[in-house]
Amino acid sequence: MNGLYDEFRVALHSVWTRRWLVLGVAWGICILGWLVIASIPNRYDSRARLLVDINEIIPADAQSGPYADRARIDQIRETLTSARNLEKVAITTGMIPAGAGEREKAGAVAALQKNIKVVPQQDNIFEITSSIGVGSLSDADNAKLASGVLDSLITVFRDEQLRGGRITAREGLKFLDAQLADREKALGEVEARRAAFEAKNIGLISSGTGSPGQRIDQARAELGQIETQLAAAQGALAAANGQMAQTPATINVPGLNSTGGGVARQQLAGAQAELSSMRARGLTDAHPDVVALKSQIASLKAMADREGTGGGGGGNAQNPAYATLQAMRAERQATVSALSARKAQLSNDIAQITTAQIQNPGVASEYERINGEYTALKAQYDRLMAQREQVRLRGEVQTETDSIKIDLIDPPTKPTAPSAPNRPLFLTLVLFAGIGGGIGVAFGLGQVRTSYATAAKLERASGLPVIGSITEVVTPERHVERKKKLVWLAGGSGALVALFLLLLVAEFVQRGMVA
Repeated sequence: MNGLYDEFRVALHSVWTRRWLVLGVAWGICILGWLVIASIPNRYDSRARLLVDINEIIPADAQSGPYADRARIDQIRETLTSARNLEKVAITTGMIPAGAGEREKAGAVAALQKNIKVVPQQDNIFEITSSIGVGSLSDADNAKLASGVLDSLITVFRDEQLRGGRITAREGLKFLDAQLADREKALGEVEARRAAFEAKNIGLISSGTGSPGQRIDQARAELGQIETQLAAAQGALAAANGQMAQTPATINVPGLNSTGGGVARQQLAGAQAELSSMRARGLTDAHPDVVALKSQIASLKAMADREGTGGGGGGNAQNPAYATLQAMRAERQATVSALSARKAQLSNDIAQITTAQIQNPGVASEYERINGEYTALKAQYDRLMAQREQVRLRGEVQTETDSIKIDLIDPPTKPTAPSAPNRPLFLTLVLFAGIGGGIGVAFGLGQVRTSYATAAKLERASGLPVIGSITEVVTPERHVERKKKLVWLAGGSGALVALFLLLLVAEFVQRGMVA
């Protein structure tokens, strides 16, 4: 611990003996650093928030490609700081003097592109920041220019959007019309080629729309449905035949041949016939209509018993249920016949198309290729037509109304303090760097020179014993001279600190002048 303390004392003595070197180096570093800081112009930031709203007269379509609202928002964000807009801003604010060349214009535009930031906060809200620090201008002029750049940029952007939206719509229509003309011409050529191919191979290509493979798939799908319907129709026909086998063609109606048959007996015969018809249609005894009719039949039977026989026997009459079943069977036979005929036709079509493909595979594949080309071109044509109609409607909206609405949420701020550099902090750092640099130089020089501050250090370096040491004798004249030099040293150090404080005061005064 004592050795470390001794080393510290030795280092401190080494620096103190070279105190004038420390002061000189500190002055040199501080002057140089403060000059560099003074040469850096103050930068002033101005901020604004902008709302860009899309007119929703025509709703956005997710399939409308580059004309969707989301794409327009992205386009607005990209073109806000376009070179064309920034050149107008530079001319308006005087950053580009009259008669400037292309090189000067490009330099001013590049500087603005670097110093203007656009940060999207939401889908249609943007924060714009301009940072201006022109060395040839005063702080007040830089602060005014930062705010003026944003004002000019917003004005130019609003004018460009209102004018450019209409121009874009016209150019979009012109482009789509050209594309539609090309697709229409290509469709006509493909249609003519397909018609010529069909005429040339009329015996090898089955009639119908679509390629042979597509027609086979459609026929097979329909054949599957026909077979299901045919099986159901055949089952229904078999059920009707079974019901007819169990239903008599005629029924005995009591009192039919007598001259004075009662009314109740006639109503009973009609109700029984209706009950047979219901059962023939498949209604069970639990059906509400059957239950009600059976109750009515029971009442009619009681009334018929009270009327008596009426003086005569009964007679045979045609069974209405049997007639109903005959009509139902005829209808189901017709359905089965029609479905069978359709099944045979589909099977024949599939066989013909398959045979044609086997015998002439090249013709079928070429025809399918032509149909595929036509289908692709037709889909492109329809899509372009839909896009053209949407662009036309948007163009009309932009002509009649403002399709883009630009509002200022927060107008450009008027900066009162520089955003960069942090001059007070830098001045302080340079002061500490100067003092530290002077101490470092003095300490390093002490390490390089071959002198020994203590007898013990000399003894360790030489390996020989030191008999003794002689202290310095300070005369009165020497003591006075040292005091005078200490006063000079304090004055030089105080002057350095005073200069630092003066620079700080000047910085804050300069900021106050901007405010």
